[in-house]
Amino acid sequence: MKLTTFGAAQTVTGSMHLVEHNGHKLLLDCGTYQGKREESYHVNLNFPFNPAEIDAMILSHAHIDHSGNIPNLVKQGFKGPIYATNATMDLADIMLRDSGHIQENDIKYLNQKRRKKGLPNLEPLYTQKDALMAMPQFRSLWYDEKRQVIPGVVAQLVEAGHIIGSAAVVLDYFDEAGKPKRFWYSGDIGRYDVPILRDPVLPSGAQTVLMECTYGDKLHERMDDSYEEFIDAVNRTYNRGGKIIVPAFAIGRTQNLTYFLSEAMLNKDIPEIPVVVDSPLAVNASDLYRKHTECFDDETWQFIAQHRMQGLDFENIIYTRSVDESKALNDWQEPMIIISASGMAEAGRILHHLKNNIEDGRNTIMIISWQAPHTLGRRLADRERKVNIFGKEYYRKAEVVTIGGLSAHAGQNLLVEYALSSKETLEKLILVHGEEDAASALMEKFAEHSELPEAVFAENGQTFEL
Repeated sequence: MKLTTFGAAQTVTGSMHLVEHNGHKLLLDCGTYQGKREESYHVNLNFPFNPAEIDAMILSHAHIDHSGNIPNLVKQGFKGPIYATNATMDLADIMLRDSGHIQENDIKYLNQKRRKKGLPNLEPLYTQKDALMAMPQFRSLWYDEKRQVIPGVVAQLVEAGHIIGSAAVVLDYFDEAGKPKRFWYSGDIGRYDVPILRDPVLPSGAQTVLMECTYGDKLHERMDDSYEEFIDAVNRTYNRGGKIIVPAFAIGRTQNLTYFLSEAMLNKDIPEIPVVVDSPLAVNASDLYRKHTECFDDETWQFIAQHRMQGLDFENIIYTRSVDESKALNDWQEPMIIISASGMAEAGRILHHLKNNIEDGRNTIMIISWQAPHTLGRRLADRERKVNIFGKEYYRKAEVVTIGGLSAHAGQNLLVEYALSSKETLEKLILVHGEEDAASALMEKFAEHSELPEAVFAENGQTFEL
């Protein structure tokens, strides 16, 4: 078996890994690379392989950096099945259609700049229609169900604990000598005791582990400590009469946050403040969380049983869908919490809320997730005083609060535990989905364990013989 890393190699975006075995090709994830617009467009448009030659694909979860280029893959000739959990299939449906809409809008913006330079127009990477055309190729694969996905390779999906439907991918095969081998791709690794979701399953019996290292340099705070930070920030802002603006990923982070808020109000840790989820995608995703209760952990079921409600629904929460509903929030003067996409504050309704609230010192901007370089979210997390929104400069007076402990990614300790879980059989340990500092710090921790093989921080296009 041969593995080539074509995405999320020494970066945290664009996951895409090609497995070749017995003359057949299996793609693991097909995410969009997210960066500067023109660079992203060209990277995502041009695959480093012929999509028509891919026999099958497995999608670990629905986040756009893992799923976002699937419509383009199909558009360019891929005709094979796409295996995923039921929840991932449903989430991918709404995520990819939303992404197609964004692709269409982004290309309009890009073409305006190109016309000023006398350059020809470009076509969108894909459209909403292209996203719809890709969905018939999805095939359901239940957790722990085994299925031959290409000749000689049997796959199963196991709980990753990152968002609903998220999975690690386990591939069992025989090497050239007829010896059984196991390859384990982590996808994005979740955390223990995260609201709603079950804990991630650790690798077992694997000879090769391909794993993410996003927070390889960070020891996450305990979730309870993060909860206290969150409560303090809410109460502090409420007492000065301000609003809390939260850029949050529509899938995963938004639902975890609303669960926290329902629990906090029930326990009277915070006042009964209005909470608005202002993102059509997040609203649709929350509907799917309610549908896929098979992904809930025991604690969530207990919470629902005791309070006869789900953690995504409580008296003070408002889900908005229309633009008019979103605009009306500007007229609200009392304290409130607005949760809106995108998570890195690069597009969507969150930009309008930031624009309208960033220069008011009573308000708080709460950053609860990793922010990519060059994004507005990163500039806010770095507490820059002047930022540009919609081409206009704003002077930030709002308080910025960063709560890293709410991340849906595993921290350094769990990443080390993840690798050690297959120490008796492990031959290759390959790191992806991380920046250099995170990977270096994690490899230093790995080096403290002599039972682990030397880890490799995969480069883009690097090939491994498994």
